Amino acid sequence: MEGSYLQHPLWKPSKAFQKQSDMNLFMEWVNGKFTYRYSKYEELWEWSISDSSDFWESILNYYNVKYSGSYKNAIQKGDRFYDFKWFQGIKLSYAEHIFRNANNNYPAIVHQVEKGSPIEVSWDELRSQVAKMTSFLKSKNIQKGDVVCAILTNGIEAIVGFLAANSLGAIWSSCSPDFGSKGIIERFGQINPKLLFASNNYSFNGTQVEISSKIESVLKEISSIQLAVFTSEIPSIKTNKELFLWNEIPKTNISLSFVQVDFNHPIYVLYSSGTTGSPKAITHQTGGIILEHFKALGLHHDVKKGDRFFWQSTIGWMMWNYSVSSLLLGATLCVYDGSPFYPKKDNLWKFAIEAKLTHFGASAAYFDFCRRVKLNFTNNPTIQKIKSIGSTGSPLSDDCFKWIYNKVNPNVWLISLSGGTDICSGFVGGNPFNPVYKGEIQCRMLGVNLRIYSERGKVLLNNEGEMVIVSAMPSMPVFFWGDKEFKRYNSSYFEFFDGVWRHGDWAKVNGRGGLKIFGRSDATLNRGGVRIGTSEIYRSVESLSEINDSLVVSVERSSGVQLLLLFVELNNIEDSETLHDKINQQISSDFSIHYVPNKIISVPEIPYTISGKKMETPIKKILSGIPVKEAIVLDVMKNPKVVEVFNSFYKEKLS
Repeated sequence: MEGSYLQHPLWKPSKAFQKQSDMNLFMEWVNGKFTYRYSKYEELWEWSISDSSDFWESILNYYNVKYSGSYKNAIQKGDRFYDFKWFQGIKLSYAEHIFRNANNNYPAIVHQVEKGSPIEVSWDELRSQVAKMTSFLKSKNIQKGDVVCAILTNGIEAIVGFLAANSLGAIWSSCSPDFGSKGIIERFGQINPKLLFASNNYSFNGTQVEISSKIESVLKEISSIQLAVFTSEIPSIKTNKELFLWNEIPKTNISLSFVQVDFNHPIYVLYSSGTTGSPKAITHQTGGIILEHFKALGLHHDVKKGDRFFWQSTIGWMMWNYSVSSLLLGATLCVYDGSPFYPKKDNLWKFAIEAKLTHFGASAAYFDFCRRVKLNFTNNPTIQKIKSIGSTGSPLSDDCFKWIYNKVNPNVWLISLSGGTDICSGFVGGNPFNPVYKGEIQCRMLGVNLRIYSERGKVLLNNEGEMVIVSAMPSMPVFFWGDKEFKRYNSSYFEFFDGVWRHGDWAKVNGRGGLKIFGRSDATLNRGGVRIGTSEIYRSVESLSEINDSLVVSVERSSGVQLLLLFVELNNIEDSETLHDKINQQISSDFSIHYVPNKIISVPEIPYTISGKKMETPIKKILSGIPVKEAIVLDVMKNPKVVEVFNSFYKEKLS
């Protein structure tokens, strides 16, 4: 028996916790409807994947999803996952489902900025602001199917802008203001947005960062944008577009109404990291997101009316979209904008206390930082009342599991979540029925037919392999924007295993249904829970005349700390600290300070395969301590001698 089975659980749900959970109420509802006798999560999961049509229809009915029209079948299957049609014939509105939870007992939003205090926004105020913005958008001829994009801080404006656009059936897409102009243009430039919401600046570590020049570049390069709405002041920029100030838009007496759209109508466009070229514009369907987020947040997070839900994020990460859906369950959405470490290292925990959070989510890297600086909240009664702590973005280390239970809250339900932008949710996550074990994700989520495959497509148990999804889900992308023949869609998920979604995570499922994820099986970089592709770094770095070629890898140390290592092949010049500063400035300007490497190393050559591909994954394995013979096949290399340079670097600097 595997050693992890001998572990004592860090947390066990009480019988009362299990009984009161929405997962249990849903199971009882399913038992009554279908005359089943399920009593365990594993039984419910097996049913959810074997009878997926009944399962997803049950989510629709259990959560009383409001729609017009009718459907004959929940699922109409196709040859590929993207050919599946879901609930054809019905129309619905995401924003309408948000506002049916409006009440005077709880605030709709709690938001805070650096060095500020939590500000509560009532449901009446949220409705008023959304109605005002919806009226303005209508006056500017924004309608169903138009694209509205945003470069905004993580505050009330982003929520209002999204809900206003959605109430009209418009399609939303957003980037955080710390992204470089190049990264933003590469994303929004694909989807022909009509209107831009923009912040003039943002605050980070107590510094106001002005981004007017960035906004000017976006307006200049993306010709489809006709007008922009600024949140604080209209900047002095050169543009022929119409510019408006948020606070000068007049209030309206017109009641908020909602345009219902087809189940598969796009709700928003998110973006891949850009590993294999320009970022993929991943387009999600309205109905699929509604069902998936009811399931994930309601059943797997147990979010209820009156709860206060928070996840540290920016509006450029899918966790922002995911968090907004806590409003679907009648929870209060809590958002924080700025550095989590300013003015003090425990700033987010201070926010948790003052905002009275019941669900606290952040990246694994954030929790590891808190552990390393030895934060301790065991004597804080408010922290002890937090019901769940969520972690995602990268695997949560064993040490972080122990720190949360020893130094934060010994009775908290720790939810390690993993999924991605591809489904705007989790494939694996929390389960209120089962214990929490160190370093282990609790379960495969309902409706997720997840398996671990060997490279030859054999199902593995208790062995590491490729994480795959073998059945379609309604929250899988309806398409990639501009990918009319689904070529990029196919190459992204289905080329490795024909007809099976390969997600790119290296993982293991054990006999009790728990999972461990060991990181990406491809070369995607992931810092602070935000993914970015290596090709984006290359495009930035190699634009410098001093750089001939480059290779970047992220290496996770045994302590849980991730090192971003940039190897550069110089163009007939001497290596220097001045050059390193220039490279760092270039990356920070094009993308974000988060992607400035921990170390820049000059090498004589970048390793390539004979077919001309950079060998990122094999080099990452070498720098993680895997022997050369196991990490790399020298026979397929164009320049095998250079491998010793990387192996020597590992032995001298990392081992």
